[in-house]
This record gives sequence, C-alpha cells and structure tokens, in this order.
Amino acid sequence: MGGEVSVESRVREITRRVAEEHGLELVHVEFAGGPRSPVVRIFIDKPGGVTHADCSGVSTHVGTVLDVEDFIPGTYTLEVSSPGLERGLYVLGDYERFAGKMAKMKTRGAVAGQRNFRGRIAGVEGEDVLFDDKTSGRVRVHFSEIAKANLEIDVEEEFRLAEERERAAKSGGGANDN
Repeated sequence: MGGEVSVESRVREITRRVAEEHGLELVHVEFAGGPRSPVVRIFIDKPGGVTHADCSGVSTHVGTVLDVEDFIPGTYTLEVSSPGLERGLYVLGDYERFAGKMAKMKTRGAVAGQRNFRGRIAGVEGEDVLFDDKTSGRVRVHFSEIAKANLEIDVEEEFRLAEERERAAKSGGGANDN
C-alpha cells in the first residue's frame, strides 16, 4: 500500500498538469456526490478571469486523460469552472496573494474566543495567517487550523472602483469623439 496513489491525488496531478499546459492556475479539485454518482469539480483561474473556452479546453483534455487511464470506478461527472468572485482559499500562498482583500474564515477550534471571522487578510508570517477581524481585531491563525476560507466581495471597494471607471470614461470619452 506504500506505493499506492489515491484516485483523488491522481486526478489532482493530471488536472494540475493540464491547467499548466493551458496557461491556467489550478485553484482546487473537489470530489462530491457518492460512490454511485461521483462528481469531480475542477476550479481554474488566470489573471483577468477564465473564459468558457478555457473551461471547455481543460474539461476536454482532463476528460480524455481520465477516460484513457480509466482509474475512476464506474461513471462520473466532470465539472470545470472559475472559482468565482468569492473564491476559496486553499493554500498558504492564497493568503499571501490576496493580502489586503476581504475574506471570511472558519477555524477548527476557537481562536480569540471565536471560530468564524469576517474581515481583511493582513498577511502571512511563517505558517500563520494574520487576519483583521471586524469584531475582534487582529488575530493570528496557524494555517492548519483553518477549516474553510474564501474571499468576500468588498461592496464599498467595488462601488468606488466603478465610480473611478465612470469618471475616467467621461473625462476620456469627450476627447475621442470625432
């Protein structure tokens, strides 16, 4: 059993390679459903977001490899999509990359008397995530203690950016009207 590789790890490795070949980031692979109707969900991303063509290309390529290697017992459903605006945070590097962004986080055990946090990712120190919680202020959470976390849309920031884009379009729009 020492040399055996799980179905999940094989799928993750195949998917990682395919995503990289397509110039994409593999965000996450999850397995859902039961043994009678398993679902393999793949989340991919790239700067500027993924397109339908990106998802379709990865789905076709991964699906072909999985069908040829035939190591998933029975039939399964393969889903490939963007992680969405409120993407999950799965590896320590996600917290570094999205430092300064709004997020919510749930811990395995209580930290500073709570398990659910909502606020801004402050950064990473070693294996610890620094998080500015709206209720309790700055908390330090060891990465292994995070049960689940994802980005949250910062509505105020989105409105501010939309207003900036609108002002820029109005000021630049008149100069190009010929």
